Order: sequence, then structure tokens, then C-alpha cells
Amino acid sequence: MAMAAVSEWKAEEEGFREICGLLEQQISPASDKSQIWNQLQHYSLFPDFNNYLAFILSRAQSKSVEVRQAAGLLLKNNLKNAYTAMPMANQEFIKSELLPCLGAGDRQIRSTAGTIISVLVQLGGVTSWPELLNTLVKCLDSNDVNHMEGAMDALSKICEDIPQVLDSETPGSSERPINIFLPRLFQLFQSPHASLRKLSLGSVNQYIMLMPSVLYMSMDKFLQGLFVLANDPNAEVRKLVCAAFVQLIEVRPAFLEPHLRNVIEYMLQVNKDPDDEVSLEACEFWSAYCEAQLPPENIKEFLPRLIPVLLSNMAYDDDDESLAEAEEDGSLPDRDQDLKPRFHSSRLHGSEDAEDDDDDIVNIWNLRKCSAAALDIISNVFGDEILPTLMPYVQAKLSTSDDETWKEREAAVLALGAIAEGCINGLYPHLSQIVAFLIPLLDDKFPLIRSISCWTLSRFSKFIVEGINHPEGHKQFDKVLMGLLRRILDNNKRVQEAACSAFATLEEEAAEELAPRLDVILQHLMCAFGKYQRRNLRIVYDAIGTLADAVGGELNQPVHLDVLMPPLIAKWQQLSNADKDLFPLLECFTSIAQALGTGFSQFAQPVFQRCINIIQTQEIAKVDASAGIQYDKDFIVCSLDLLSGLTEGLGSGIESLVSNSNLRDLLLQCCMDDASDIRQSAFALLGDLARVCPIHLHPRLSEFLDIAAKQLSTPKLKENVSVANNACWAIGELAIKVRQEISPVVISVISSLVPILQHAEGLNKSLIENSSITLGRLAWVCPELVSPHMEHFMQSWCLSLSMIRDDIEKEDAFRGLCAMVRANPSGALNSLAFMCKAIASWREIMSEELRNEVCQVLLGYKQMLRNGVWEQCMSSLEPPVKEKLSKYQV
Repeated sequence: MAMAAVSEWKAEEEGFREICGLLEQQISPASDKSQIWNQLQHYSLFPDFNNYLAFILSRAQSKSVEVRQAAGLLLKNNLKNAYTAMPMANQEFIKSELLPCLGAGDRQIRSTAGTIISVLVQLGGVTSWPELLNTLVKCLDSNDVNHMEGAMDALSKICEDIPQVLDSETPGSSERPINIFLPRLFQLFQSPHASLRKLSLGSVNQYIMLMPSVLYMSMDKFLQGLFVLANDPNAEVRKLVCAAFVQLIEVRPAFLEPHLRNVIEYMLQVNKDPDDEVSLEACEFWSAYCEAQLPPENIKEFLPRLIPVLLSNMAYDDDDESLAEAEEDGSLPDRDQDLKPRFHSSRLHGSEDAEDDDDDIVNIWNLRKCSAAALDIISNVFGDEILPTLMPYVQAKLSTSDDETWKEREAAVLALGAIAEGCINGLYPHLSQIVAFLIPLLDDKFPLIRSISCWTLSRFSKFIVEGINHPEGHKQFDKVLMGLLRRILDNNKRVQEAACSAFATLEEEAAEELAPRLDVILQHLMCAFGKYQRRNLRIVYDAIGTLADAVGGELNQPVHLDVLMPPLIAKWQQLSNADKDLFPLLECFTSIAQALGTGFSQFAQPVFQRCINIIQTQEIAKVDASAGIQYDKDFIVCSLDLLSGLTEGLGSGIESLVSNSNLRDLLLQCCMDDASDIRQSAFALLGDLARVCPIHLHPRLSEFLDIAAKQLSTPKLKENVSVANNACWAIGELAIKVRQEISPVVISVISSLVPILQHAEGLNKSLIENSSITLGRLAWVCPELVSPHMEHFMQSWCLSLSMIRDDIEKEDAFRGLCAMVRANPSGALNSLAFMCKAIASWREIMSEELRNEVCQVLLGYKQMLRNGVWEQCMSSLEPPVKEKLSKYQV
């Protein structure tokens, strides 16, 4: 291909022909794709290759639209990487070829040009391309439908991908581009062409969140436009109207308040729209309204009309893909695409802030799930008030028994599960009848009724477990337990999944109550383990892990281990170190190791060694792509967490394994990793090892301490709060083991912890607790270093100490308090009332030695503060605090 002078670039016939030929081959189904790809890569080395592509897209009228479109798509992908380094003349040529395409007679050409234009705006903004804005305005004002559609297509893509670009100052213009476009977009709401109404409304919707001042000022005009479009014959337009109302109620509810009745009436109407996507978008409104914490009474009068609509939308649609899946036989192997990506959450020391989401029964968002979610939220806002409206419908649907109405029955069971939390008080007197009614549905002939009954029963787990102590409740608990175990062995994959998840929920609630039933539970779970395909195996692992967490040491009996361990070990040996099916198994072993304690030692050596091997392999894969292994940080995170579980379970029994390995050096490397979840798990393991075998960390102690301290002084503390939390806890654990050797980092750690305690309101509870405990532990082992600074932190520290539950860690912190006061009694004088409240927060100090120390501290201040000062301090305290302090004879 000859290189033409770029200033007046012209396509050479030969180059044009060759590239068109390649593109024709590329779109032909029979061609060898990899060979063509290599040839295209070769062409892309020529500096004007992208000029040819732009030329073919815009001018090759003799070629098919498919070839021209293929040139455009290839151009778009090339520009993403090559545009900024391209000679200016080539950039200008490509831009100048794209603009005329906006008015092309063929919609595919217009659309492809619009996509490329949006990419160019992402790469270079609009300031360097003034012709673009002028052309878009001209096209919109032209009254030629092709030009208007082409411009609108490009504009809508810019609004979707980079809306902020149009809402910023542009040199040489007194107005922001959005100010010029918005009135034109409003005007297009009235276009006779549905495509223009849709693109213009979709573009305005992109600005609701950003709310540029021009939209804020024109809000009345926007709302008028929405009401005009509300009953548009085109379903996509109606869907966008609903989306606009949902976004407005989320971000600017005040604008809708004057029109609220009309909006609610409209949403009720379109919630029954014949088009499912429109009704789904409308259904989002109810949850959005409740979450915006607007006055509930505005919706209250509409509930008798809304609830039946939600309930009828909760029934499966005839074309719902779950119906086809539900017929699938459990013995068919899973395809790779059936396996959802899974997320491992790293270990966290301290009180968990995260809430467990209910496992979504299946994962595609649709009208059925959106309606159930709306009913759930409404039941949480209105509570039992909705029952008189809802229950007659539910009872009527449940009382049918013929095959044609099974979907209605299923929806009614889903509704009971959806309101299980919000309406629990009103349902409470009837719960044993409800549960008794649901139990036989576990054996229904329709698989989706069996699966939803599992889920709904699990939503009442708390009640079912509470009843264990009286004979009727005990019988009912056993029926539910056996019913779910039967369903775990169902032949239907969907039912297996729902039953396992429901059983895991019941396990968490029942805990030690499961111990007498361990035989039968393990037999069923291990039978499922042998029967399930890959995807549901993950859920069995979870159920086994949850069982181990629930019953703890009860599992540690040969009769149970003989059933549980051989199949797990066989699976463990069968999976390679690079197989992602290993993740849930590593998590499962973590729970078992913690539950069995020293009982796990017979299995420990190979498990420990494999974790080390996996971490090493991944560390190599990370830096050396030629090692032939795909790097995946989750392998490291899961392995570190299993090592933590082993350490927690075996205690000092892990020492021989650690001493014969290179774990210390690997762990140090993981503590310095870029990935925050690897650091989070690494510091959790560091703290666990510090508790049981600090001697093995000793040779690199100062490095561990420096890195841990750095996690606390980072400006990105909020983003990496879980890493900081675990690092902070690990420092405290090391401190009480290595005592004075912690001294080099004490001051830097204290100077990071004090701001955390002083600005506690924005941070998570666990970090505050660990910070106050670690501060106390450092004060206990190095009082001479910490006490000179105590007046800076005494008040906020005592405040957070008073929030912590009684345990060993709190005892350590108070030993630090006493040691500091002995070293520097005047340092706490200004914070005496805070200190008294912290002492009064104990229910009872179990350690007699610590109790005496605290007594001495209080008596010391009583003797030090003469002339009624002590009495004055005491009288300022609340009565419950005074009463608690009376135990200490002061």
C-alpha cells in the first residue's frame, strides 16, 4: 500500500480493494477468523490504515452496508488505543469523514458513525472538535428525518457515556453545550417519529442525576413533556417516562411533590402495562418511593389497588426462562455458563458491620422479583396494616388445587416470604398454621412450588427454632428439618439450590439445637455431595461450612468425621491447584478446621502444605506470565483464610507446620500486596499466628510491624477500612506477646489511632473497637511511652471503651488504662468523668487482679482530689454510673 502525503490524503485503489476484500472475508461465516485477524493486525501498522476504514465507512457506496459497518466497528476499536498518538492530520481526516455520515440514508451507517463519534468525544472531549457541536445543531434543526436521527443517535450516545462533557464550559462559547441542546431535546418530545421521541427523552434522563442548572430551571417544562409522553403508543418511550419518574423520586422528590397524586395514579396504571419492560420500570417506583423516606401516607390510600397488582405480577410469566430451567434434570452436568462468578469475602476481626443479603433465588431481575421486592419494602414501611388487604388474596390463591393455577399458588407462597420480616407481628399468632400449611408444599408435584416453599420457610426460621422448647413446636421443627433434607436430595437442580440455601439459613438460627440430629443431617448432605453437579456443589459446601460453624466441637466425633471427611478429602485430591472449584472447598475446610479444633490435626499437614503451594504458585503467576498459570488473587485470599482457620483451630499445634515452612516470608509478601483483600486476609493471619506462635514471626518482626502501622496512616483509610481494621488488631495481638519489642512502632501507631478515635462517627464500628483495644494493649506493655500523650486521647478513648462488650480483649485495654494512670495520674484529670463511665460499662470484671487494679485507680483519685473536688465529680455522673462505681467502694 503506497503511503500518500497526509496533507491531502487520498485512498489508493489497491489499498482500498485489499482492505475491502479482507472485511468481506471477516464478515463471511465460513472464513478463518484467526488468519484474517493476523492480516488486519499487519495492516494496522500502516499509519493511514484508519483513514482507509473511515473512507470505506463514509464513501464506499459501491460496497455492501455490512462491509462499511465492519470498517466502522474496526475503526472504533482501533481508535480506542491509537487515537491520541495519531498524527493530527489523520485525526482531522477521520473526523471530517464521520460528520457527513450523520445524514446517511442507511440507519446502520448513521448508528455506526454515532458510536465512533461518542468514542472520539470520550478520548478528546468536545473542545477540540467545534465542528461537531455545530453539525449536531444544524442536523437537529434541519427537519430532514435522516439528519435528525443521525445527530440524535450520536448525541444520545455522548449523553449516555460522558454526559458531564456537555455540561462544562467550552472555550469560545458563552454557553455550555447542554444549554444549547436541552430546548431542542424538549422540542423533539413532540416529534411524530417514535425513534426521535425515544432518543431525546433517553438523553434528558441521563442528566437527572447530574442536574445541570439548565435542567433545574426548566423542570416544569420537563415534567409537562413527561405527562405528554406518558401514554405514548411506543412502549420504549413509556418505559423511559417511568424511568424518569423513578430517578426523580430518588434524587429530586421535591419536584414531583405537587404532582404526586397524578404520578402515583400513572405508575399504578403502567404497572399493568401489556409490555413487561414498561411494567418492570414502573414497578421500581414503589421501592424507590419507600427508600426515599417520603411520607408513607401519600401511598397509603393507593395500597388496596397496588397490592393486588404486585401480587398478580409476582406470578411466573409463561415465557419466563426459569420455567424451562425448572424442568431440567438434576443428573445433567452443568455447562460452564451455568456457573455464576463467586465472590469470597476476606476475613474480618471484630464486630461485622455488613448485613447478609438474602440469597436471591435466581439471578435475572424481572417483573416478578421487582414486585416481590416492592412488597417486601412496603411491608417494612407499613407493617401489619397491609395484611387485611393482602391476606384474602393470598388465601384465595392458596386454596386452589388444580394444575392450571399452580403459578398463582407459587406467587402466594412467594408473597408470604416477602412479608415475613415486615409483617411478622401480625402474622405471629398464625405462624404455626402457616408453617404447617407450607410443609406439605415441600412435596408438591411442581418443582417451582417446592423451591419457593423452601425459601419462604427459611424466612420464618427464627420462629421455627424458637418453638423447639415445647412439644408441638419441637415436632414442627423436625418436620421442617426433615422436609428440607428431603428436598436437598430432590432430582431438580432448582429445588436442590433453594433447599440447600434454606437449610443453611435454618442452621444459622438453630445452632447447637442441630447437634442431636447430626447423624441424619450429615447423611443427607454427603449424599447430596455425591449426587450434585458443579454449580450446586458450591451450595452444599456452604451448608456443610455453616453446619460446622453452628455445632462447633460437636462435630469432633469419629462417627461424624467418618461420614464427613472421606468424600471431602477425595474431592480435595481430585481438584488441581488452578481449579476455581477449589474456592468453596477451601472455605468449607476453614469452617471445619475452626469447628474441630485440635480434632483437625490428623488432616492438617496436607491441607497446610497445599495452601502454601497455592500461594507460591500464584505469586509466581503474578510476575511471570510464561509460567502457564492464570493469576487469580482469590486463590491467595482463600488459602490465607484457610491457614487462619487452621491456626485458630489447632492453636499452638500449628507450630511444627509453621516452623518447617516458608510461611513467614510468604505472609510478609502478602501483607505488602497491592490488592486490599489479600492484605486484609494476610493481617488476619498475622494476628492469628501472633496469638499461638509469635516466636516464628520474630526474625522479621520489625518489618511486619512497620507494614501493619502503615495501613493505619494511609490517606485512603476509608476505602481500605477492613485492611486497617485487621492490621490494627494484629498489632495489638503482637504487642501482648512480644511486649517491649513493640516499642519502635508505638508512637507512630498511637499517632494514627488517636485521629481514628477522635473522628469515630464516619468509620465502621469494628475499626473503632480494635483501635481502642490496641491502644490499650500498647499502653499496657509500654506505659512509659504512651502515658505522656494521654490527655490528647483520654476522652475519645474512654468513650469508645465504654461501647465494647466484656471480654478478654477489653480486659487487656483496661490493664493499659491502669498502667497509664499509674505512670501519669495527672494525664487523666480532665477526663475523669469519661473514665468513670468507661469503668461503669463493665457488667463484671472477671479477672480479680484487674478488678483490684481498677479499685486502686479510683481510690487513688479519691485521695488525690481533696476539698470536695472528688464528690463534685461524682455528683456530675448519671445515677446508673454511680451505682456501678459503688462496687469499687468509692
